[in-house]
Amino acid sequence: MALSNSVENKHILITGGASGIGAATASLLASRGAKMTISDVNSALGETLVKQIVNAGGQAMFIYADVSDAQSVAELFNQAKANYGAVQAAINNAGIDHTPQAMHLVDDAVFHRNIAVNLAGVWYCMKQEIIQMLGNGGGHVINVASVAGLRSAPMIAAYSATKHGVMGLTKSAAVEYAKANIRFNAICPSFIRTPMVENVLANVDERVRNGMLKANPMKRLGEVEEIATALAWLCTDESSFMTGQSVVLDGGMLA
Repeated sequence: MALSNSVENKHILITGGASGIGAATASLLASRGAKMTISDVNSALGETLVKQIVNAGGQAMFIYADVSDAQSVAELFNQAKANYGAVQAAINNAGIDHTPQAMHLVDDAVFHRNIAVNLAGVWYCMKQEIIQMLGNGGGHVINVASVAGLRSAPMIAAYSATKHGVMGLTKSAAVEYAKANIRFNAICPSFIRTPMVENVLANVDERVRNGMLKANPMKRLGEVEEIATALAWLCTDESSFMTGQSVVLDGGMLA
């Protein structure tokens, strides 16, 4: 059986697609011929990215959606289907973090906001993706989790809890929908040079900052392009026998 490494004309939806890993991945997939639906809460950045992709000859549209709102997510998927047809691959990338802080000092509102975006947001998106993929003969859902979803993560307990939850959703859905030809996998990056990580680095002391920068054997942050290429491969048919797995991109942190 010949497996394709192409995403040409494949409808791929990505949340949190206006910046960081999402933007790099959307641009790469569009450059390879995918029809991209890009969603985010930052409409200005999202619209700018779509213009860049279209000007470069790609296909893309932007749809505002707040993944913590189930109705907003449903409208996102309805609009995406109306424009490009059923979603064939989806990358659930939207997420937030919180300032590193001892667990007993973290405000409950911060915890609940992380749950709403990082975990409930993935839940809402997965439900809509499953509905479209069940009616379209299958598909592939890729959840952006974290190494913090695979191990302890002191000082970012709320964030870590959500990413462990994302891994649970990924594995459970992979088994539940395997016979329907819907695959579910996750990527688990460590510290990547994104606006979110840069913001954290700017708001912690030098000791914590140095610890983050040297947290893996490569002694550096990952780059968004390094994550985008892995996500792009997962969107191809070359990953067709892979489901329920985590792809760890951490510079050797968990080795």
